[in-house]
Order: sequence, then C-alpha cells, then structure tokens
Amino acid sequence: MDPITPPPDTTQLRDRRLWRLAFGGMVVAMLIFGANFVVSRHAVLNGLTSHDLLAMRFGIAGLLLLPGFLAGGAATCNGIGWGRGILLAIMSGFPMSFLLLTGVTYAPAAHGATIGPGLVTVISIIGSVVLFRAIITRQLVIGIVAVLLGLVALGIAGTTHTNPSILFGDLCFVGVGLIWGMYPLLVQLWRLDALKATSVVAVLSMVYLPFYALFFFRGFDVAPWWVIVLHGINQGVLNVILGLWLWSVAARRLGPAVAGRFPPTIPVIGTLLAIPVLGEIPSGLQVAGIGLIIGGLFIASWRRSARSPA
Repeated sequence: MDPITPPPDTTQLRDRRLWRLAFGGMVVAMLIFGANFVVSRHAVLNGLTSHDLLAMRFGIAGLLLLPGFLAGGAATCNGIGWGRGILLAIMSGFPMSFLLLTGVTYAPAAHGATIGPGLVTVISIIGSVVLFRAIITRQLVIGIVAVLLGLVALGIAGTTHTNPSILFGDLCFVGVGLIWGMYPLLVQLWRLDALKATSVVAVLSMVYLPFYALFFFRGFDVAPWWVIVLHGINQGVLNVILGLWLWSVAARRLGPAVAGRFPPTIPVIGTLLAIPVLGEIPSGLQVAGIGLIIGGLFIASWRRSARSPA
C-alpha cells in the first residue's frame, strides 16, 4: 500500500506564502529602481531641474523619516555615530543623488541604468574580496571583464555621438557607481539596519534644502501640480523609502543566492522602458555596451541556490 502523504503543516504554508510575497516585493523594488532613471529623465525633459528633484527627494523622505531618526537619538546620529552617518550620507545621499540626477539631464536614461549598477557590482565584488575575504571565481572575473568592456563601449559611443554632453552625463554616472558602490559594503561591515541607515542619509541630506530655497527655488508654477506630486512621490517615497524597505525585507527572506539575481534586471528595465517612454533608441555601439554590462552583471551575480535537505 502506498504511504499516505501527510498534508503540509501551517508553518510550511506560511513559509511558502512569505517566500512568494518576498519574491513579489523584490520584483517591485527592481521596477522602482530601474524605472527611476527613466522617470527622472522625463522630469528634467519636462521643466524640472536636478535641483528640484533633489529637494523633493530629501525634503519628503527626510521629513517622513525624521521621527524615527529622533527616536534613535539625534546626539548619536540615530545610534550609528556622526562620523559614520556623514560618510553614509556622502555615499548615498546628496552628493551621489546630485551626480545621478545631473547625469540624467545630459545622458540617456539607459546609460544611467547600466553604468551605475555596473560599477556598483564591480566595486562590491572587489570590496567583498578585500573586506570579507570572498573567493574570486572565474565566473566573477568574466562578469567584471564584460562590465568593464561594456563601459568602454559606452564611453566610445559617447565621444563619437553628435551631442558631446552625453559623455559628461556618462561621467556623472561613473561617479555615481564609484561613490554608491561602497555604501552597501559599509552597511554590511558595520552591521547596520538598512532602514536606520536610510533615515540617517535622508535626514542629513536635508542640509541641502536651505541652499535650494535661497539659490535654486523657482516657485511652484514651473510645472503642473500633478507633475510635481508625481515626481515627489517617486523621488522621496518610492526610491528612498519603499524600494529600500522592500529590498531589505525580501533579501532576508529569499537569501543571498536568490536575491543576488535581481539587481541585473535594473538596466534591463531602464533600457527597455526608455524606448517607449522617452523615445531613446540606442545606437549599435550603445546596444553592444549595454548588452555587455547586463550580461556581465548576470554572470557575476548568479549563484547556485543551496539544496534543501531531504
């Protein structure tokens, strides 16, 4: 007689449900991050400036996260220390965001969605080897080489393009990757809660708001109110708070092997979305560069999932 299979217990059903929710949350986070380059470039092409977007980003996120920052202790910078807080704010706050939003002012959104994540991956791999003694495999080397070749192809395409400002925008994206790449490494090295670090970054970056009010504020009639509200939600809520929260929660549930396969989808989303939304059709050399970066990211980040015990 065949053995009767016992029904799955409630714990197994709950774990499966949470895993599916985490998978869906990670997909939403990647959509937010990938679409941000396209949405931000759409904003600067329709009347808003990088300074306007910066003020929206940190004004809204900073005010929403300020209560948690104060509850954690302003004297200790939300419990992580002012030295660490200022360093994190430089790497993921105003300086990094200024380069990102300046880059989308001059270069196609697809470039930002590929150059930034590509360099972040390279720096993360190198930093993991130096700081955490990670093992360098042939797979990682191939992925890094492909990303670097893709960056070279985009650089050549930028210098030969009829609009020389594209190269300047690409250099801004290079700065984004170089600065932002160290942020997750320091969060991991210092064992910081991701949302606590985000609140520190957002609150400290509010120091930019007085300068914006004095030198860059042009009034609220520079764009329709719904455009301002839309981009304010995208910058301050979706990217700074919701996207990171979904990412951090889902990554814990999925594990590093599965979570590491999602970031390479950011340039795919950004590149594909830029075609219908912005009408940005990449040239042949740009397609080759973007393809090399995306392929290198997938190769470098792909890991085998651990087999479940019998």
